[in-house]
Amino acid sequence: MIVAIHQPHYLPWLGYLHKLDQAEAFVVLDTVQFTKQDFQNRNRIRKANGWMWLTVPVKREYKAPLLEVTIDNEQHWGRKHLQALKLNYSRAPHLQEHLPFFTDTYAKQWSKLLDLNLHILNHLKETFGISTPLHLASSFMTRQEPTARLIDLCKALGADTYLAGAGGRNYMDMAMFEDAQIAVEFQEFKHPVYPQCFEPFEPSMAAIDLLFNCGSKGFEMVRQARENRP
Repeated sequence: MIVAIHQPHYLPWLGYLHKLDQAEAFVVLDTVQFTKQDFQNRNRIRKANGWMWLTVPVKREYKAPLLEVTIDNEQHWGRKHLQALKLNYSRAPHLQEHLPFFTDTYAKQWSKLLDLNLHILNHLKETFGISTPLHLASSFMTRQEPTARLIDLCKALGADTYLAGAGGRNYMDMAMFEDAQIAVEFQEFKHPVYPQCFEPFEPSMAAIDLLFNCGSKGFEMVRQARENRP
């Protein structure tokens, strides 16, 4: 069994979903510490003159594990995010088809960042036809050392292969995986080029950029990717 493990992201990009699609089981790493100015609570969308961040404001709990991070709803961020989607994707062919989900999502009063991220991830997973089951790291007992944690999660799911991002080479102890008899494969991903509302093409946007422009069938372009990408 091939297992992939990754922290939960807000409006994840295509490389994240590609990794999910390539695995046979995917662990959402909700037990590690929240990282400021990372993709756990923000991502990028296309606009006329480049791109912009959509950021979910969180309360000052930067030392808390991800599963405990709460959203600062006093900033009315949901209304702003929905308006940004409507404005910047008004010409996207598939916006109206998928807008109801985001309208409902941003109308809710979310408390935990993890719950919001999982809600969107599950929707994208279903919409793009990704069948890989999701598991929460907090459901398992693991060691805290980074490589040991990954190995424990792989063993808990009966994995013989761990699918890592290219960035894993910088911190993973490969000898520990060898001792545990778990093979390591690194994700291969080449970003597809597809029609956007504005030119020139901007890669590495949130996956909703592909969804609004090309619909759910557009994910087939992602499945054909073969180039290493963190």
